[in-house]
Amino acid sequence: MHNDRHNKIKAAFSRFPETNILVIGDIIIDHFIWGSVSRISPEAPVPVVNVTGENLLLGGAANVLNNIYALGGKATICGLIGQDIMGDHLLKLLEELGSTSDGIIRTANRPTTKKTRIIAQHQQVVRFDREKTGDLGKENFETLLNFLEENLSSFHAVIISDYNKGIINGELMAALRKMLVKLPDIPVIVDPKPKNIERFSEATILTPNSHEAELMADIEISDDQSLARAARVIQDKLNVEALLITRGEAGMALFQNDKEPFLIPTVAKEVFDVTGAGDTVIASLALARAAGLSFEEAAIVANQAAGIVVGKLGTATTSQEEIFGTLK
Repeated sequence: MHNDRHNKIKAAFSRFPETNILVIGDIIIDHFIWGSVSRISPEAPVPVVNVTGENLLLGGAANVLNNIYALGGKATICGLIGQDIMGDHLLKLLEELGSTSDGIIRTANRPTTKKTRIIAQHQQVVRFDREKTGDLGKENFETLLNFLEENLSSFHAVIISDYNKGIINGELMAALRKMLVKLPDIPVIVDPKPKNIERFSEATILTPNSHEAELMADIEISDDQSLARAARVIQDKLNVEALLITRGEAGMALFQNDKEPFLIPTVAKEVFDVTGAGDTVIASLALARAAGLSFEEAAIVANQAAGIVVGKLGTATTSQEEIFGTLK
């Protein structure tokens, strides 16, 4: 990588501590149970997992927030949790990060979403989810809008982290768009689910993976040509400035309106676990943009970050030091 770009990225990294990013989305607790399997159960043809450890981590949109902190930035999360033990635990985890819980709404009518993964010998054996999805309810929605109206102007970027649990809907996105008319300098970075994508129109940049891009464009992606075609369809449909499509072992592809596609080869040495890789991409992309980097430079940073995270087990994060180590 040539030196001036390298120096520019380095300078931007030093601005991360001054950036303040708002993450709006579905808050999840990731519960990992680690163990080993040495036999099959006599009761049913299933493995018996001997538990050696477990941990509770920030997941979903909260993992995006965790990634921002790990990279040296600051962030506030806006979303819904239950009035339950997992909700308490989530607030404790935020406190440990030094992040405010002002954007969090606690509700009695749904639990804090929790995904439990049982991992034995580096393999996920099973996952079970505790959640209630769907509409937030009028009162919660009003509270959310009030928080946005009062605080939006204090952020340098907004991340929309959609895990299809009900926070991110057309109504919320329309309200956000209206507020951002007065704040045109705040980019909106979206990690979209392919359902109802019209709600993401006029976002700054979307970061779907290839499979999501196929569904969004209704085009099968098999090569660089079909990839570019799908990107054009999505951009035309949604009028977004840019699209960063993550392609697993093929790296990433950045599409901007009047520019040639910018293809970035993957830097992942070894892929252990893709859990949360999309969260790392969107966190690093938003920080890099908020710190003044171009889309291309921000995409390079995001690609480096993702390449490191997929080499780690579980819901992982990376740091500035690790990214510098791989940028050389």
